[in-house]
Amino acid sequence: MEKKEPSKEERSYKERQIEEITGNLVKESGQLALAGNAYHHRIHLLNIIGEIEGHECLPPNSKTTKYEHVLPLLAEIEDNKQIDGMLVLLNTVGGDVEAGLAMAEMISSIHKPVVTLVLGGGHSIGVPLAVSGDYSFIVPTATMVVHPIRMNGLVLGVKQNYEYIERMQDRIIDFTVTHSGVKEEKLRKIMMNTTQLVKDIGSMLVGKEAVQEGLIDEVGGIHEAMEYLHHLIDEQRREE
Repeated sequence: MEKKEPSKEERSYKERQIEEITGNLVKESGQLALAGNAYHHRIHLLNIIGEIEGHECLPPNSKTTKYEHVLPLLAEIEDNKQIDGMLVLLNTVGGDVEAGLAMAEMISSIHKPVVTLVLGGGHSIGVPLAVSGDYSFIVPTATMVVHPIRMNGLVLGVKQNYEYIERMQDRIIDFTVTHSGVKEEKLRKIMMNTTQLVKDIGSMLVGKEAVQEGLIDEVGGIHEAMEYLHHLIDEQRREE
């Protein structure tokens, strides 16, 4: 039996459904599936913006990336055979350390090609997120603020607390060094700089400075990031 082609009205309805689903996906979680490229690659776009929200809810007027949304999504990306790679866009001020580090660890463990692009800012816990992919880009005007862990609220000034903060700091340093070209000694020096930030210690790296220090692989924008991701996907397909 010959398959009947859908009518114009049916096609329009389906197109509206797809647009509605896609629009809700972007509106609710900043996610988007990219499939209309010349390479016929299916790419998932992950948008990490604002503040990384952890175990405590932030004010409703704050722009946030919620880790309870991102972690299941990353698991689905890893398991979904229809997805060939992932592009991560970052414009974040940082946030919850453990939530951000958990997201970075999951991104780094995905076996599919992952490219990250820093837009605007990749500050604080945004640094390990920025280096968690297979290759990283930063636009010329984007900044990365690298500083030691900050603790909010009341902190008991006891030896155990200082040791806990130091061990958490070491976890971030180890991850960043392992997934980028920066050396541990250099990263600690950048992190403990006292000459740049007025009310804090640390360093602000702009665009190519992040590349020169070894944190980010290359200066580039969305075109360069997409082209390199397609290249990585093609390479993985040839190997398989």
